[in-house]
Amino acid sequence: MAENKKVVVPIGPYHPLLEEPEFFELYCDGEEVVDVEWIAGYNHRGIEKLSESKHWDQVTFLVERICGICSTSHPIAYCNAVEDLLGIEIPERAKYIRSIIGELERLHSHLLWVGLAGHFLGYNTVFMWAWKYREGILDMFEMITGNRNHYAMLMIGGVRRDIEDEDIPILQNTLSEVKGKIQMLTEAILDDPVLSARLKGIGTLTKEDIKNYGAVGPVARASGVDIDVRKDDPYAAYNLVDWKVITANNGDVFDKAVVRLLECFESIKIIEQCLSAIKGKKGEIRKEVREIPEGEGIGRHEAPRGEVFHYVRSDGNTSSPVRHKIRAPSYVNIPTFKASCIGETISDVCIILAGVDPCYCCTERISVYDKEKKKKIYTFEELVKKSIEKTEKIKKEIGKEGKLWKKLF
Repeated sequence: MAENKKVVVPIGPYHPLLEEPEFFELYCDGEEVVDVEWIAGYNHRGIEKLSESKHWDQVTFLVERICGICSTSHPIAYCNAVEDLLGIEIPERAKYIRSIIGELERLHSHLLWVGLAGHFLGYNTVFMWAWKYREGILDMFEMITGNRNHYAMLMIGGVRRDIEDEDIPILQNTLSEVKGKIQMLTEAILDDPVLSARLKGIGTLTKEDIKNYGAVGPVARASGVDIDVRKDDPYAAYNLVDWKVITANNGDVFDKAVVRLLECFESIKIIEQCLSAIKGKKGEIRKEVREIPEGEGIGRHEAPRGEVFHYVRSDGNTSSPVRHKIRAPSYVNIPTFKASCIGETISDVCIILAGVDPCYCCTERISVYDKEKKKKIYTFEELVKKSIEKTEKIKKEIGKEGKLWKKLF
């Protein structure tokens, strides 16, 4: 290909498709994408560093803020990590309640994705249906936790609130209604010839691609890779109820939609069994934890997008983690664009990018690094100092503009 034929098409860092700032460069030969570059680091919030200044219990609220859609996934993985450090097992009732919250989140996340995918394709009927049906899930969250998002249900050793017996029939009825609506939506989407023509055969990832990039969640399962933390390393109540891992074989955007839609029915099945297991019974919902000894632990959770991984370390002397490492599923799923976008047309790239359900705020990292010298250019303290200096400079510039504005009027 002659160099003068290559055209660079930028997407981001601010773009109607991107809910958060991220930057993609598409290198194109005509309409065909021949290469993709991904630039991150626009929205670093320093969650891991903040964790080191918070009490162990406060960290559960902090990690909820990593992602608004997966706001219970990170607390579950974090609590699993600390409980691994402690070597404790939480009460059975707490296991069921954690699974209920985790699966409700999977439902609301998958329905949110289906709606957005419809919107990106110009199919706004799907967008409106999916988000309308998602309201029932959020109503269930509000009944159980008091919140439609950021549920504050998790704590080290169990859960903060119980599910009352009088609420369970209401939750079961709501779940039954939502199940019928998702069934109708699923049949409408999977039988639509326009969507089939638009989504089948594009953005394909092979099993080898999944292995090479270490992809997880529905992205991997859509390519026939049967991985799911809930089955592979059971926690909460996932080994106490009956359910199956959903997979597909083609690895294209259509199969990514199929996996998410069919997973909704497995989530409903899990929630129904968990509600039946706790109905009419009493039990502890938490195990008391007073101190965190020296040690380290790891925690995993199958979030709607795939495996969330948390690592914590304690020195036994302070009331905070001395190290907290977090890896969200999008960190390994986003780079698969290198395999799924190349060879496709520009018009298909946006839905392929959306097909992995990327969460950029979960993924962002920043480090000012010299590749040639292989060392950091700035320390953490130096970066903070430069940030403060730049903020002060901007404030002064805004002040000058403000004075000019007043003179004009």
